[in-house]
Amino acid sequence: MSVAPEVKGWCPGAHRPMMSGDGLVVRVRPRLARLEPAQVAGLCALAQAHGNGFLDLTNRANLQIRGVAPEAHEPVLQALAELDLLDADPRIEGRRNILVTPFWQRGDRTARLARALLAALADLPELPAKTGFAVDTGPQPVLVEDPADFRFERAKAGLILRADGCALGRPVTDRSAIPALLEMAEWFDAHRSPERRRMAQVLAAHSLPEAWMTTSPRPRAPRPGPGATPQGALLGAAFGQIDAGALARVLHDSGATALRVTPWRLILLEGAEMPGGSGFITAPGDPLLSSDACPGAPFCPAASVETRNLARALAPRVGGGLHVSGCAKGCARSRPAAMVLTGRDGRFDLIENGHAWDAPRRTGLSTQDILEEPSGTR
Repeated sequence: MSVAPEVKGWCPGAHRPMMSGDGLVVRVRPRLARLEPAQVAGLCALAQAHGNGFLDLTNRANLQIRGVAPEAHEPVLQALAELDLLDADPRIEGRRNILVTPFWQRGDRTARLARALLAALADLPELPAKTGFAVDTGPQPVLVEDPADFRFERAKAGLILRADGCALGRPVTDRSAIPALLEMAEWFDAHRSPERRRMAQVLAAHSLPEAWMTTSPRPRAPRPGPGATPQGALLGAAFGQIDAGALARVLHDSGATALRVTPWRLILLEGAEMPGGSGFITAPGDPLLSSDACPGAPFCPAASVETRNLARALAPRVGGGLHVSGCAKGCARSRPAAMVLTGRDGRFDLIENGHAWDAPRRTGLSTQDILEEPSGTR
C-alpha cells in the first residue's frame, strides 16, 4: 500500500509567506471571495513589480504572488494593507480560511453568514493552520469537494452545520449558526491530535454527538465550468496560473464591477458578458481544466522536472484527468488521476489511476519518451 508523503502543515499567507525556488509565495485571502476593480489592479501591479508577473489561484480560492524577494516582502505587505486585502493581526489573517460560494448576492444569507464568521474568527480556539470553513448556502452546495472542515449548507428546509467527513449535519438558524460553529470547533480542538489535524481524520476515530448528525444537505450541484452565469462571466485559468497583465486588461475591457474567485481555477467577472480573445479558458470541457500541474522546477526546490509545458502538451491526449507533479508530494492534486507523471531525479515515473506518491508502472521516463508515444506512454 502506498503512503502519501508528509507535507507542510500550514499554508503560506501574507504575514507568513513560504519560500519557494523563485522567492517568497505571498497568499492573499479575498473576503467573501470578492475583489473590487481597484484591488485587482493593485494586486496585478504588485505581481508585476515584485513577483513573477503571475497570480496563482489556489484550491482555497486564494490568490498568490510568487517570486517575491525577501526584501520586498514589507513593501508588499504595506501595499496589501492599503488595498484592504490584509488583516493587521497576523493571527486573524492566518485563520481566514473561508470558502464562499461565488454565486452569492448582496445581502443574502451567504453574505450575512460569511460576515458573521469573519467577525467570530477571534473567538475560535487555536486550531491547526489548515483548518477551513465553507459557507455554501446557495440553492445547492457547490463546494462539497473543496477543502473545508466546517460547512454551512442548506437542507431541504433551513440551514445546517456539517462536519467534513460526516454525511449529516446539525440544524441551525441564522442566529444560532455561529454559536454552533464555536461549539463544534471546541469539540474538534479537544479531539484532534498531531496525526489527526483535519475534521475528516478526527471523525475516523471519534463520533460526533448524535444531535449534530440528523439532517441531510441538499443534493450537490454539478461543478461549474466556464460560461455565462447570472452573476457574470466565468473564465478558466490553466493550472490556476493567471497572467497579471491579462487579468487587469480583461477586467477593464469587460466593464466588470468586481472579480470573484473560486477554488475551481475559475474567476468570475461580476456583471460582465463572456469576453472574446481574453487568453482565458472559455469553453466548458477544455482538457486543461481537468489537468493539474504544480509549478515544478526551477520554481519549487522539491521538484526536479519541469511540469506545465509537458502537461499542456499531454492534456488533449489524456482522458479522465492528468496530473504532472514535480515530486512525490503531489501538491497540485490530492485526488487520483487517470494518468500521473511524478518527477524523480530529473525524469518521470508513470502511475495510472492513482496519486503522485503511488507505486509507478514505469520509471525513468524522459519528457521526449512521454511525448513520442501515441497516447503519452499509455
